[in-house]
Order: sequence, then C-alpha cells, then structure tokens
Amino acid sequence: MVEREIRRLEGKWRLGAGWPRRLDWLEIDGIRGWTGQRFQLQFPIMALVGENGVGKSSLLQAAASIYRPGQSSNKGWFATDFFPDTTWDRIENAAVRYAVREGDQPFIDSIRKPTGRWRGNPERRERHVEYIDLSRIQPVPARVGYTKLANPAYEEASSSPFERSRLARLSAILGRKYDEAKMATISLDTNRKVPVMTQQGAMYSGWHQGAGETTIAELLEADLPKYSLVLIDEIESSLHPRAQRRLIRDLAERCRELELQVVLTTHSPYVLEELPLEARAYIIQTEARREIVYGVSPEFAMSKMDDIAHSECDLYVEDDRAARMLVEILAAHRPGLVQRCDTIPYGAASVGKALGQMVAGGRFPRPSCVFLDGDTGGAVGCLSLPGEDAPERVVFDALADRGWGKLADRTGRGYPDIADACTRAMALADHHGWVRHAASELVLPGDVLWQAMCAEWASTCLISDEASATMQPIEDTLEGVTRGPGARSPASAEPEPPLLPPAPAPTPVPASTSETEQLF
Repeated sequence: MVEREIRRLEGKWRLGAGWPRRLDWLEIDGIRGWTGQRFQLQFPIMALVGENGVGKSSLLQAAASIYRPGQSSNKGWFATDFFPDTTWDRIENAAVRYAVREGDQPFIDSIRKPTGRWRGNPERRERHVEYIDLSRIQPVPARVGYTKLANPAYEEASSSPFERSRLARLSAILGRKYDEAKMATISLDTNRKVPVMTQQGAMYSGWHQGAGETTIAELLEADLPKYSLVLIDEIESSLHPRAQRRLIRDLAERCRELELQVVLTTHSPYVLEELPLEARAYIIQTEARREIVYGVSPEFAMSKMDDIAHSECDLYVEDDRAARMLVEILAAHRPGLVQRCDTIPYGAASVGKALGQMVAGGRFPRPSCVFLDGDTGGAVGCLSLPGEDAPERVVFDALADRGWGKLADRTGRGYPDIADACTRAMALADHHGWVRHAASELVLPGDVLWQAMCAEWASTCLISDEASATMQPIEDTLEGVTRGPGARSPASAEPEPPLLPPAPAPTPVPASTSETEQLF
C-alpha cells in the first residue's frame, strides 16, 4: 500500500506545479564502466538499486559534480573530488552530460575530460547540493580524532538542541520517544560534533548510541534550502525495516514541502516498497554493457541481487497473480518444468518489454523467458500468457462459463457460496479486486483461492494448443534452442519504442522564493 505522504508527493508532482530547479537526466561516459547510458529522474525521489559495483555511487557522484554551489552552500563538488587520476587509474575521454531545468528554461551541457583536466565547470548552473556518503555510518568511537574526546574531564562547549518538530521526527522514524536530542561539541575540539540524546530521563552520547540512532540524528541535523538536490548513498544502512520505511515517508514529506530532488542508492526491498514504480531504477550489469530498467518490483530487484539460484531458467512475469497462473499451467501440463524454473515478478509492463529486448539480444547470463499479460500485447523478445486479457479476467470468465468446475472441492467451500462470491466479485469494475473480494466472502486467503482457480482453469479450461504455446518456448530455452535477436511474439506485435523511453515530466512553475528550510 502506498503511504499517505508518497501519495501526496505523487499528486503534487503530477500537477506540474513545482520543482522549478530540476535535474532531468544524466549520462556518464568513460568512467567506471559507464558508456553513455542515460539515467532519467522521473520522480522527486529516485532509488537506484543493483549489485555492488554496477555504478550506483558513480551516478550520485556525477550528479553532485554538475552544479556550482548555491549562495547558501559552504562547499561545492567537482568531478575531481570523485573521479581522480591515481597510480592505477587514468581518466581520459570522459564526460558527464546532463539536462537541467530552471523554471521553463532547459539547459543541456556537460563536464568533460578529453585529456588531463576537466572542462565545463564554469558553465555549470547554481544549486545547493547535499551529498551524504557512507562516512555517516562509521561509529563515533571509530572516527578520526574522536577517541581523545572520550574523557569526562572536558566540558561541553556548545550544543544545538533539536526543536520540537525535529525531535518528533527523530522519535517517529526510530519508533521510540526521545525527551531531548542535540548535536554538541567538547571544549577540547569545537569542530567535531557528537550526537547526544535523552530517553526516559537517561542522557547518552554517540559513544553509547546504536548506529541507527547516530545515523538518523546526523541526517536530521542538516538544514537545506528549498529546491536542493540531495544525494544519499545506501540510505538503509544501520536501520531496521520499520525505520527504513519511516525515513522514506519522512523524506517524501520534506520533498513535497521544499520541492527537493532526492537520489538515493539502496539494496533494501523495504525502501523500494515505499516508492512508486517510476521512482525505482535497477542497474543490470551484463557482460557487454549496463542497462537501467525502471519500474521494477522489489521481488525482481532482490532476486537479481541474490546469488543463490536453484532453478535452471528464470521466468519473468508481471506480478504474483501472473506467476501463479504460469506455475499452474506448467503443473497441469508439464509438471517436470515446475522445479526447473523460477518465476520472478518484475512489476510494470514497461519493465517486461525492456527485459524482452535483453532476451532478444542474448544479454541474460541465465536461460530466461519474459511473459507479458495477455492484455498487454506483444513485444520484442516477450511471450504472452494465454488469453487476450488480464489473468484475473481470463480465469474468472473461463471458470464462470464452466459453472466454476470443481472449484468447490479444491477450496473446501460449498458450490453455492463459490458461485455467489465469484459472480459478485466479477461485478466490480476493477478486475484487480476480484480475487480479494471473493476470498473475503469465502473466508479464504486470496492466494489460496487464486491458486485453486488457476489450477482448475489450467486443468479443465486451457486448451492443449494454448498450453503448448506457453510451454514450448520454455523447453526450448532450457534445451538451448533460443529465439533469435529481434524475435517477436505474437507475430503481429507493433514495433517497439526504444528500450527505456523517458517518462513524461511535469512542467514546472517558476518560483522566486529562496527561503531556507529543514530537510533532515
């Protein structure tokens, strides 16, 4: 379920009534394996996900490099801060290309290093950029210069107490009530800050806090101007799942109020689940190149990052309903294939089409098939599930025509109850709610009812030719009889758009305010 703050952020973004300063897209060429792929910022919060070493942090660092510091900034970032020449690495013929927007005025430019030095820095636009790297997760006792501060002989030199709203946010994210919180310095060294909290009357410092407490306190400390670009590496570090979810919700509220752009990297399904499809970007590393796929499901992202694979073939489907439909087809007609294949929900149909192009190009390291729902139509490298409609409509309609078959026996419910509940569910306009509505009336878990329906449909309704059309490509893939690049299913499919077309972005409305507000 999308939380309230994310829904509010979505609503404001789609109205196109904000974000007068915006980074639209970014390309890196000639740095750390990037070869010009474009990263589109399709939502105020963008989550970059992928295995270690695929270039997530490089995108954050490139984004930090393309702006000059704003008037309220103490520090600016340059490409040399992130991409230096070393004894082992020499960067030449490199470029970071970008498109930014100020009001209704677009600017397309680049910073580049043709030989020995970076060029294009004076032409950069001005914006406050906050780059929050992994140094924040280092425990206070392990930080350089902090060991000598752990001495009760020194007095507190200064402190910045959290005001009521910031203290409430700290308590909400971590799920416990804090009486006070502050960032303090010691008389020996007034430059090194230490988080100090009070809970249930007990005061304790960063030397005795949990890593997550220190991380959130330091994140909440910062004040940022409106329209800032915020870059956070591995946002979930040191945080338990509930705290990860609450942090994203808090961040969504800040984004909406201050019209911030946030790009974060993550390996967490909990972070992805909080964000809408357009906010998720998965970087796939193949032998030949990198691909950026948008709109992935958390299940897809986690399966791609997990090294344990017991199956021989990956079957990519849109969602859990499609996965169960496909599994029951195999169980009814080719039981031997079930254990050899793993079904992976990928999310939006656009993700499936992008994966299909990778299949057609032979860019998957494992045998893989991509299935679209029947109502999506054909696409390059993709197969279609049986029927020409959504899985729920295909299964419900076919079983209704057969008087619901032996569904009563499969579920342990009476036939009149099955017929009434399923018929009433079909009266709903949105087919996505049919299973949930019928299962609620039958007092069954939704996945139990859907499994029984798919099993009955695959056994009694699905004709053998349609079953073969689904299974034969899987068998061919397992046996190495691959479909050639550019193969299309069905043959009448319309021509495909480019792999990752840019999502429509809202038209911003110019704003003149420069007030400084709090992000963290």
